[in-house]
Amino acid sequence: MSRSVDLQEAQERVEELRRLINYHNYQYHALDAPEISDGEYDALFNELRALEEAHPELASPDSPTQRVGSAAQSGFTPVTHRIPMLSLANAFSPDQLNAWYGRVRNLLGRDVEGFVLEPKLDGLAVSLLYEDRRLKVGATRGDGTVGDDTTPNVRTIRTVPLTLSEDAPNLLEVRGEVYLSRAAFKRINDERAANGEPLFMNPRNSAAGSLRQLDSRVTARRPLDFVAYAIGLWEGKDLPRRQWELLESLRQFGFKVNPRNSYARSIDDVAQRCLDWEHERESLDYDIDGVVVKIDDRAVHDELGSVGREPRWAIAYKFPPTQATTILRDIGINVGRTGSLNPFAILEPVQVAGVTIKLASLHNEEDIARKDIRIGDTVIVQRAGEVIPQVIGPVITRRTGAERPFHMPTSCPVCGAPVVKPEGEAMARCTGGATCPAQRYEQIRHFASKPAMDIDGFGEKLTAAVIEAGLVREPADIYALSQDQLASLERLADKSAANLVASIEGSKSRPLSRVIHALGIRYVGERTSEILAEQFGTMDALLAASEEELVATEGIGPKIGHSIFEFLRSGRTRGIIEGLRAAGVKMVQARGQAVELPLTGTTWVLTGRLEKWTRLAAEERIKALGGRIADNVTRQSTHVVVGEDPGSKLRRAQQLGTTILDEVAFDAQLAKASGPPENETAS
Repeated sequence: MSRSVDLQEAQERVEELRRLINYHNYQYHALDAPEISDGEYDALFNELRALEEAHPELASPDSPTQRVGSAAQSGFTPVTHRIPMLSLANAFSPDQLNAWYGRVRNLLGRDVEGFVLEPKLDGLAVSLLYEDRRLKVGATRGDGTVGDDTTPNVRTIRTVPLTLSEDAPNLLEVRGEVYLSRAAFKRINDERAANGEPLFMNPRNSAAGSLRQLDSRVTARRPLDFVAYAIGLWEGKDLPRRQWELLESLRQFGFKVNPRNSYARSIDDVAQRCLDWEHERESLDYDIDGVVVKIDDRAVHDELGSVGREPRWAIAYKFPPTQATTILRDIGINVGRTGSLNPFAILEPVQVAGVTIKLASLHNEEDIARKDIRIGDTVIVQRAGEVIPQVIGPVITRRTGAERPFHMPTSCPVCGAPVVKPEGEAMARCTGGATCPAQRYEQIRHFASKPAMDIDGFGEKLTAAVIEAGLVREPADIYALSQDQLASLERLADKSAANLVASIEGSKSRPLSRVIHALGIRYVGERTSEILAEQFGTMDALLAASEEELVATEGIGPKIGHSIFEFLRSGRTRGIIEGLRAAGVKMVQARGQAVELPLTGTTWVLTGRLEKWTRLAAEERIKALGGRIADNVTRQSTHVVVGEDPGSKLRRAQQLGTTILDEVAFDAQLAKASGPPENETAS
């Protein structure tokens, strides 16, 4: 029984971590609006990876550990990278750097000499495709497999060559970073301030926002820069055998290559150079958050290959987060859409990495008590990755005796309703429900957000405005908004109001999974919403489902199933759903017409690390041939693909007599399913 409980708790934490990481990936990579520090993100990611390693049966191809980044932003044409743009593993100390080298040496069975060190610019990764030495496509990295086509904007960057020298390959894909210098960033913000426009938060956000302008004339006015550091495709010319030679070749072809790149012979030299960079970073005219270390010999790259989302032959040495000390003046409370009371720090303003910090995150009451943070304390504030700062802890030696412990209020600071803290939960909650203005605001904002109903233009300010004007109390009220009503709101022009009405109308056709996610059920994120929509097909079928049917759905545990059941059976929820139905929201999941593909009717589970395939690529190939992907081995599983370190899924497959394929057999099966070579294009 204990093992079952432990596994259930691990599964619930894994699902929560995946939801959080996917959300923050989206905020960081797609919206350029990060909400947590790099350090906090790394902690979430490392915790998830540790849980998946400890419980291999919980691993999934959908996990962020198998992904890079997040999905392509709408508004641009998607571009599929022929060779995925991978991410990098991180090292945060010389010991971790040496541990990486130890793994490399063990895999190779020999020492390695020669490393290239490249300052890790804090910008936006892009891919530039050249055909016949002319720029054809410029695209963002996106999720590593599919990015955004930003070619018109890329063409405006002066350091991106439109044509290459004659000694360049006929087909070449170059990868690098688009960024803004600190001087250019200051100049842009000075101009925005003079025009009364909001300022950009940091150079990275400014660069990313500039590259994603729909009007390339706006991009042309921004002094963006580009440096090249890698390649994807290279055809028609011998490939340099070393990374240092490759960088020199790119320079000769016409690309800007960072002049601060350097070469180190041994791993000890690498570690010392990384430590030196921590002190030299402020001497640069651009932001860096670490150093990328690559093995120079490219033949070793091929020999080592990649594992999951990361090449084994490179690593990013990340600088420690920037910290400062200041006074904690008070602790404020935000109320979330499910009633959670979220404490935050109100600080004596302090400069951290050139930015004035007044507020910082505090996770919950238990975390505050655990760290013994008191109002009036001198506290350590950390700002990592140019994002929201957090309070690390108090400086005990500076206490005067006047500091006050924090206690969560017993009534909601917004509506006055009683506050409860359910047993076993970290968060205290307001019991005001729909009567609490803060919860109503967060619910409406979430409903209209991009991962939910994706109503473009319906952001935080507009949400507050329509609620304050008495125009919206429930989600269905959004669909009754007229252009005249919206145009009457402050700072909303007629054209913007018309566009917003069109976006609201378009959201009526969102799939059921989006509607479920938009309802804001506790523990139910995007992935769980997709599972429910696929299983039940219509909102009526979901509403009619018993708690037992919900829990029996693959991927829905007892805790989540109970939360869904209780939420859907409440009178208020039923009223919201009926209001949406009356407004014309289509609450069905579109199902594609059945097509008999080679792997139709088969269910596949992947376990362990594959050498030639990333999890994402293997999964997509199976699905393209009609197969279904599952997270766990069950009696419905027809094939289990086994890579290195497969874990308990292999044992389960052996017990059930499921067909087991190694990577060679998997390749053969896919080749057979794909048909003869002459039919590949048609398929």
